[in-house]
Amino acid sequence: MATEAEILARVKTGASQPARSIEELRSWIEKNSRAINAAPPEIGAMHDDLALRAGLTADIAVPKGDGPFPIMIYLHGGGWVGGSSKSHRKLGMQFAEAGFLTVNLNYRLAPEHPFPAGLDDCLFACGWAAENARRFGGDPSRMAIGGDSAGGNLAAATVVALDEERSPLKMRAAALIYGLYDVPAVLERERDKRVMGLELMARAYVPNDFPAGLRAQRVSPLGAIRPGLMPPSFVLCGADDPLLPESCAMAEALKRAGTPHELAVVDDMPHGFVQVWMLSAAGAALERMFAFLRRHV
Repeated sequence: MATEAEILARVKTGASQPARSIEELRSWIEKNSRAINAAPPEIGAMHDDLALRAGLTADIAVPKGDGPFPIMIYLHGGGWVGGSSKSHRKLGMQFAEAGFLTVNLNYRLAPEHPFPAGLDDCLFACGWAAENARRFGGDPSRMAIGGDSAGGNLAAATVVALDEERSPLKMRAAALIYGLYDVPAVLERERDKRVMGLELMARAYVPNDFPAGLRAQRVSPLGAIRPGLMPPSFVLCGADDPLLPESCAMAEALKRAGTPHELAVVDDMPHGFVQVWMLSAAGAALERMFAFLRRHV
């Protein structure tokens, strides 16, 4: 059996290779999904591929025990062009194991469905959960939102969009896991370092207004942060993640806005580490995040 050091070295190698095409990225995610979703936790129930509306599904992970449970709207990573509730199945179940009724959303992906399609799906899912979560033991008055990588971007952007649309829906907390919060800033760094092949993904996500459209607050939500906008937020990133500057910038913006938050930077961890359950640092980071969420949701 591989040691943690050997597993970490393999994860770092994989994370350092920029995707050369969307097809390659999707294939890489699919290839790795079996390992990262192995040994799932026991939960109360799982409702796979539940239709929220035509063309939009989610996997609903229900905690053990009696509700009402706090709700987590979870948005998977994958550069806006890949991933699914299946690639993040175990992570969604871990949220349920921690006591959260989890709506693991299959939002539409670019380039087949460019911005704002995926974000619109996230907004709809929040409203759907508020209206339907009681069917699964959820408490609509205690909703949180979260996501990793592009999903972290979408989680923050969803809060921005709800505010812009003056929605009555209010999130009680946010889990922002190594997200992209200022896309132009990452692309500027990519000119020299090819950060994760992000330009390929960004061009697919905002094809009709590239690069100017990347500055919109619903694409780069960091610029929207102000007092009263974001709920209490747990900002998580690995110290070896090329997106660490975005997590630090988000934490600084939350601090300036007076928003309760916690920044957790995990030593030696690369992008995507939270799903690598074989690493003890991943489990410890999740427990720290769940503790924060329990305090606020």
